[in-house]
Amino acid sequence: MTANIDHAATGTPPAATDRLTGPWHDTTLTPEARADALLAAMTLQEKTAQLVGVWVGASDEGGEVAPFQHDMEEPVDLDELLPHGLGQLTRPFGTAPVDPAVGALSLARTQERITGANRFGIPALAHEECLAGFATWGATAYPVPLSWGATFHPELVAEMAAAIGRDLRSVGVHQGLAPVLDVVRDARWGRVEETIGEDPYLVGTVATAYVRGLESAGVVATLKHFAGYSASRAGRNLAPVGMGARERADVILPPFEMAVRESGVRSVMHAYTDTDGIPSAADGPLLTGLLRDTWGFGGTVVADYFGIAFLKTLHGVAGSYGEAAAAALGAGVDVELPTVKTFGRPLADALAGGLVPKALVDRAVRRVLVQKAQLGLLDAEWSPVPPVLAAAEDAGPEALRGTVRLDTEENRALARRVAEEAVVLLRNDGTLPLAADPPAGAPARIALVGPNADTPTAVLGCYSFPVHVG
Repeated sequence: MTANIDHAATGTPPAATDRLTGPWHDTTLTPEARADALLAAMTLQEKTAQLVGVWVGASDEGGEVAPFQHDMEEPVDLDELLPHGLGQLTRPFGTAPVDPAVGALSLARTQERITGANRFGIPALAHEECLAGFATWGATAYPVPLSWGATFHPELVAEMAAAIGRDLRSVGVHQGLAPVLDVVRDARWGRVEETIGEDPYLVGTVATAYVRGLESAGVVATLKHFAGYSASRAGRNLAPVGMGARERADVILPPFEMAVRESGVRSVMHAYTDTDGIPSAADGPLLTGLLRDTWGFGGTVVADYFGIAFLKTLHGVAGSYGEAAAAALGAGVDVELPTVKTFGRPLADALAGGLVPKALVDRAVRRVLVQKAQLGLLDAEWSPVPPVLAAAEDAGPEALRGTVRLDTEENRALARRVAEEAVVLLRNDGTLPLAADPPAGAPARIALVGPNADTPTAVLGCYSFPVHVG
């Protein structure tokens, strides 16, 4: 299928539209060379389309995904957007309870629409949350990151992450938004359970193991939140960070540096917070100077959800969404998530007005295309059909329903191992070990007390599907 494109309107010669023979399909070339060839053939609008995601939800009937509406975003017109391409699909499985096989079919049909609509046939990169396992209906819920740290067993964490990654990849997901490397020392902060602990070395070691496991399955891992999110004043979410350069260098940054230098991680997510008045999303010395120039990171920097728009609405350092886009792109943010807010029309207007150099767009798009080439998304033989559907490509949703299991006995056994190794005995007053045979007349019972004693979901992480979405 070839999209009907007005070449005069795009300003691109017809020769550049041959999606079958373009050098970007040549797998003998490096991902960088392929990205450069494609970049040279794209219009400016096609380039900026690669820098945005769209928040969607899979169809439980197997139809194409539908844009997910949120009170912080405007409706997205896919018919208008897709002819220019699309960078990412945000959480196609993690928005509503959908059978995994039917969700995979829904995603595959959407990828067919995306590739058929844009003249280069570039698919979108699909990402999901995976902080406590693949955050989708029916997937195994693993222990939270605090438990990972409590195991003091990075190899086990890597094994767990690899299992999560295989499940993600099997249904067509390319990127996971984990792990969290925020070092937390203020228990008042409401996202403590998402973190690995209070010691930078432990956090870095365990997080690096998680990255290696996830990446071993062919899934792009994402370090977050860069940097200082967990150190907000008074433990208030999104509050400014009051921290000097020395403490930041000693406590906050080491886990990120360790993961970047040692794990092969391919994505980093900026933090919502500002440090000393500079929001992370607009911090060029952080996102480019330190992360790339000093540590050598070569992947993509993605926005925390709505984080670029927050430069205007929360931080007040941008007077418009166009200025916010300019600040973030200049600092080193490559992809706006979860949906089009600032890198769409506001960025186009900023480019037209000379507020943003086109070279910054090329810099970000090249990183995106390199990653897509690495994932095989630019290969001529790329197929939207994920591994779980390969044997039943022509089956309909009813035939597929119930055929994909993301909560296997192997997954459950692995989750149990992590949970058991995470158990920490703070004090033993002689009660343990429990007597094998209780004294005569004594009830053989253990009391479980507290406000969540009879709440089964209390033991699940906030990013597990039943809690996060259900």
